[in-house]
Amino acid sequence: MQLILIRHGETLWNKEKRVQGTTDIELSATGIEQARKLALSLADASIGAIYASPLKRARQTAEIINGFHGRKIEIHHELMEMNMGDFEGLTFTELMAGEKEFLHRWITDPASVKMPRGESLAELQDRAWRSIEKLIAAEQNALVVSHNFTIATILCRLRKISLSEFRSTCVDNASRTQIRIEDGETHIEAINDSRHLKTETDV
Repeated sequence: MQLILIRHGETLWNKEKRVQGTTDIELSATGIEQARKLALSLADASIGAIYASPLKRARQTAEIINGFHGRKIEIHHELMEMNMGDFEGLTFTELMAGEKEFLHRWITDPASVKMPRGESLAELQDRAWRSIEKLIAAEQNALVVSHNFTIATILCRLRKISLSEFRSTCVDNASRTQIRIEDGETHIEAINDSRHLKTETDV
């Protein structure tokens, strides 16, 4: 089976470098255009099922992609972004100014920390993996629209690497990650592919 992991398009909070977490932010105009380009790149893909996080930015991206496929989008709360707790809405500059000690631990040993009144990477991975297990058990080509940290933890599980290495699996807005699963073996065919976002003037 083929599994395609999609990160939603850009939001204004992405542009402003704010922590989004589970805050329900819509796609920006740029994000909508990114989703359209992504959808065009997937127009001929064989997709049997579409799963999406319930957050607007993921649902909007899934709906634009689904314009070419006409599937019922299955909403899975387990695919929401990491709950960032007290940090939601803060800019990265504000975090660096006020949370130096926490950020040091986050940088040096991310698998060991939990967001204040939020989640840890392990908690995020456990809930997200429940949806992926259902999808793999169905044995049909599927597309999942989710979020950066969520996709990163899923990829850590698929690649059998520690959550401390999650940064090697982070993905950009409106990127696609292509995975093939055969006989219980996972083959990563592409990670964080965003070639579809480039226009002739971008090259």
